[in-house]
Amino acid sequence: MARNEGVVVGLDLGTTKTCVLVGERGESGLEIAGVGTAPSSGLRKGVVVNLDSTVDSIRQAVAEAEKMCGQKIRVVQTGIAGNHLQGINSHGIIGVKDREVSARDVAQVLDAARAVAIPLDREVIDTIPQQFFLDDQEGVVDPIGMSGVRLEVDVHIVTAAAASLSNIYRCCNRAGLEVRGVLLQQLASSRAVLTAEERELGVMLVDIGGGTTDIAVFINGVICYTASLPLGGNHVTNDIAIGLRTPLEAAEKIKRHYGCTASRMVDQEESIEVPSVGGRPPRRLSRHILGEIIEPRLEEIFELANRELHKSGVYDQIVSGIVVTGGTALLAGTAELAEKVFALQARVGFPVLHQGRGFEAVNNPMYATAIGLLLYAAENSAATRREPGIGRYEMGGFCKRTLAWLKDFF
Repeated sequence: MARNEGVVVGLDLGTTKTCVLVGERGESGLEIAGVGTAPSSGLRKGVVVNLDSTVDSIRQAVAEAEKMCGQKIRVVQTGIAGNHLQGINSHGIIGVKDREVSARDVAQVLDAARAVAIPLDREVIDTIPQQFFLDDQEGVVDPIGMSGVRLEVDVHIVTAAAASLSNIYRCCNRAGLEVRGVLLQQLASSRAVLTAEERELGVMLVDIGGGTTDIAVFINGVICYTASLPLGGNHVTNDIAIGLRTPLEAAEKIKRHYGCTASRMVDQEESIEVPSVGGRPPRRLSRHILGEIIEPRLEEIFELANRELHKSGVYDQIVSGIVVTGGTALLAGTAELAEKVFALQARVGFPVLHQGRGFEAVNNPMYATAIGLLLYAAENSAATRREPGIGRYEMGGFCKRTLAWLKDFF
């Protein structure tokens, strides 16, 4: 597979599941050739806590995907999440001496923007250009070839704990995989569920995973704020297990089949069968109770996310509202609860797919991150090494020329 440029792989390392998607370029576009999933127990809140369990989970998911696509998987694009991630905005400036801006100048101004104090135990995983300035002209998309005296850039820098990043690489390598790159998971999810119009007008993505809730805010087509909350779908499941006094496995099934985010949406007469612990016989309880358990926890997650949105300072610019994705977003009434908390319009984010065959099988919010990683790998498979990022100019000639220059330079 490492020699097959037409095949790309996305690896989503989640708290509850490990997912592998294999894509092939076909006549109709990118097609899903293989899907593999396996339970995950080696990660907590996006951080590896059990190396062997994580490696086993990766191997199981890879084996399932390989069996489906009939090819050996060697190179993957994976993601990273967790509250150890930190995002900061920075500014860089250089002089171009009244001549045409070159790819070398762009690389230098990005280096100047990266020149911020970072602790030794942290590592930069993403430097995302937001906009360029040429002299007094702001909002420049591609400065290469333009004339000026002073070139500036605003960037969003994402750093991660070096140990956590190293453990992700180590798990993949022990599973026999080469990591092409590590992408911020909310960036991957945004690639799958957000439209270009939403990113341009202003939107906030809330990706509720198993152990974390990842947040990304887009204004004018580029990301301007990222955050991660140490709460997710597992906390909802745990609340159900405690509230209904049922095993965690049964609580997860009850959440998926009968869960809702508002008790008022449930008929008072409707009941569900709840397994008991310790071999006791199952009981029948009102589904209304389930809504009363789920609603406070999901409301807490949205309240914390709303706090992050106000912290970003761009609340008034979120014209497109809120997009909630991840497996927990499938709970009935999620969008309505989000609208109530954020006081903005909201929707559940299903993958926005206009490509080849096979996507119907994974057209689900729970696969948003994996699909985003796959799409990103497909768009950047020509470059063996590049910094991940997302922006309105990243698919243009500017990025290709910059990467070509960097490759030749180094």
